[in-house]
Amino acid sequence: MVDVIVPSPGESISEVRLGTWKRGDGDWVEKDELLNEIESDKATLELLAPASGLLKIKADSGSDQKVKAVVAAIDEKAAKPAGAAKAAAAGAPAATVAADAAGKGDAPAARSAATATRATPVARKLAADKGVDLASVPGSGPAGRVMRADVEAASGGEPVRASAPAPAAPARSAPPPPMPVGGRGMRREKMTKLRMRIAERLVESQQTTATLTTFNEVDMSEIARLRAEHKEHFEKRHGIGLGMMSFFIAGTVSALRRFPRLNAFIVGDEIEYHDYMDIGVAVGTDRGLVVPVMRNAESMSFADMERQVRDFAIRGRDGKLSIDEMTGGTFTVSNGGVYGSLMSTPILNPPQSGILGMHGIKRRPVEDPHHPGQIVIRPMMYIAMSYDHRIVDGTEAVQFLAHIKECCEKPERMLLGL
Repeated sequence: MVDVIVPSPGESISEVRLGTWKRGDGDWVEKDELLNEIESDKATLELLAPASGLLKIKADSGSDQKVKAVVAAIDEKAAKPAGAAKAAAAGAPAATVAADAAGKGDAPAARSAATATRATPVARKLAADKGVDLASVPGSGPAGRVMRADVEAASGGEPVRASAPAPAAPARSAPPPPMPVGGRGMRREKMTKLRMRIAERLVESQQTTATLTTFNEVDMSEIARLRAEHKEHFEKRHGIGLGMMSFFIAGTVSALRRFPRLNAFIVGDEIEYHDYMDIGVAVGTDRGLVVPVMRNAESMSFADMERQVRDFAIRGRDGKLSIDEMTGGTFTVSNGGVYGSLMSTPILNPPQSGILGMHGIKRRPVEDPHHPGQIVIRPMMYIAMSYDHRIVDGTEAVQFLAHIKECCEKPERMLLGL
């Protein structure tokens, strides 16, 4: 028997929660087949079969387990059931089909089916829609698993534009049963590890920081003009769409250079300054909000930023972000506008001293800055910055946000290093 052991998601994590078993007790599984998805308070990991054989489940779905606990076993010496191939053909992972095909000398079919077992359901469906042979697609996921981005790259089609994190998918929990009008039913469901951690961090932020928020508004006309004028050439040159996030991240980098305390931490009775700018990018997922970190954003081009944000958005929704990618960060940018938010007060992510909140773009009447007294209709966005008043003064915070406004209203400032 080969034990199926809970892997360690990271040094600081000692307990995880099992998701739903993909196969039942006594089912035949193939090596590297996805058995379960393990949820920690920071990320979701895949639990893959370490060998081929009959599965013996030892832990219930939804149970909390210690890292390195044995949750299942695989009898690799058991005889393969005669109906295993039919089960695979009916929708189970295709590795069984691959093994049968290999025995018949059909090597190409075997390779294609085996690769399909290491593809996410989204990637497999996209490959079928685009006519892409998964056997020819190198996988970037765990154990060489083919991801959605891998299929898109192989298809040569238009990449997914995720210049800002897309709205999260609906929650996976079962909807409540329909209730009659006037009914007074209620239900409870266990909080996920990630949701529990988010709750802890939010309370910690409110209790340990002196948080204030300052607001401003940005005329998005110039960014809209630049995107419309250079969108096609930018995508041909860099293979990625030109979104809005790169403008605001670049503006944030420029502002952090001028106001370094927004990029610093309080450590005891000292201020810890950073010569680098690791920008956290908030990404909404059906499991909760995650904040992967864009390392050394000060050295990245607009195209680099757009690629990184798209990658975060895709892998965040697929639960493929690693613990290391969500650790650290010296400042955070959050775009609530993709969900329709007009204005909000973002909450600090300790020990960071600042967070920028972007919001929805609305066409509103404003005074033309070039012709005082004249009213024009412009695409406007409210922006907000929450900051820790223990380390950042109000005047500094207001100037910081005004600098971002100027950078986005006059993007040439960033190109000139102003």
